[in-house]
Amino acid sequence: MIPRYTGKEMGAIWTETRRYEAWLEVELAVTDALADAGVVPAGDARTLRERAAFDVARIEEIEQTTQHDVIAFTTAVAEKAGPSARWLHFGLTSSDVLDTALALQMRAACDLILSRVDDLLAAVRTRAQEHRDTPMIGRTHGVHAEPMTFGVKLALWYAELQRGRTRVVRAREAVAVGKISGAVGMFAHLDPSIEEAVCRTLGLEPAPVSSQVIQRDRHAELLSALAILAATLEKCALEIRGLQKTEIGEVEEPFGRGQKGSSAMPHKRNPIGCEQIVGLARLIRGNAMAAMENVALWHERDISHSSVERVILPDSFIAVDHMLRRFTRIVSGMVVYPERMRENLGRSRGVVFSGSVLLELARRGISREQAYEWVQRNAMRSFHEQRDFKQLLLDDPDVAAVVGREVIDEAFDLGTQLGHARTIFERVFR
Repeated sequence: MIPRYTGKEMGAIWTETRRYEAWLEVELAVTDALADAGVVPAGDARTLRERAAFDVARIEEIEQTTQHDVIAFTTAVAEKAGPSARWLHFGLTSSDVLDTALALQMRAACDLILSRVDDLLAAVRTRAQEHRDTPMIGRTHGVHAEPMTFGVKLALWYAELQRGRTRVVRAREAVAVGKISGAVGMFAHLDPSIEEAVCRTLGLEPAPVSSQVIQRDRHAELLSALAILAATLEKCALEIRGLQKTEIGEVEEPFGRGQKGSSAMPHKRNPIGCEQIVGLARLIRGNAMAAMENVALWHERDISHSSVERVILPDSFIAVDHMLRRFTRIVSGMVVYPERMRENLGRSRGVVFSGSVLLELARRGISREQAYEWVQRNAMRSFHEQRDFKQLLLDDPDVAAVVGREVIDEAFDLGTQLGHARTIFERVFR
């Protein structure tokens, strides 16, 4: 009995050995189904189950002559299995084995990715709860906008990662299909009930219809899901990089004891982990585009997709697996500087409360256009003269004639600005 892959390392799913194990798993499931249907003698099916095996080096040796990997595989297995091997690959075409086995590999890889996403979600949730009420400045266009909390920023990451997880779950379902329908999908040599039995044994769904291959829109969906997940990791890593800038200094990725940042500048603490994640996301996007190119094949099938998949599937899964594990470590060890966040929040001398003042004036009958003009002119004075925005408003005769100090103070109240953080958290984490 060939065991299903239950390992915890992504690379092991994509080894040559595991690939041939999956092929043999499919071949033996077909032989068993044929035996149950009375096509293959039960004794031969049992013998195959007991004796079928392979040696990777021998497969590669045979392939040097055959120039056909599946024929090399079945020949190598037959050498070990003996006469019962005449029932091996009975009624099948190569893609019956290749595509169904590939589904087993992709399913296992998706399960491992989902496990990694769960680890990251837990880490993000922990840090978000820790900083739910930690105030910081929100930035739009890279410029101070209005106050927010660092926890809400992390809650945003959490919600997006959840959507990424859902996409991978859907894509896993899309690719977890098998086909045992023959050379052009017409079941010319095996009854459809054999396909159903094999897929049931392997825990796959039978493709409702196929050509010689399972259609590659399924694989494109999977690579797209991985690319979007990688883009989310890139977005989060890019944010850490931005907040780690010396001029901002609000967050740092962890910097280990004995770690070095530069061969020339001993002071450097560079966000190299986040930079690596950003770079790898570009690779995954490129692979997703290659998967799109694989959808269109000549007629019932050509082989142009095969060489591409042998690169993009292992590479994408291994890269995303690494990105998830590394970013989980980054989030867990991320250094946060709340004091610096407060310092930066006050760096713009209060102009970030301009929207609240605008609304208070509008509530008291001032047209929005007029209120905007009054508030903006004081904000511009604050910028150019480096003066306190609140005091400028209190000294402005137009503003002071409508709202007093108590109203202005309330408009500048940070607690009011951040008062709905708890509601946001309830929405995200409930």
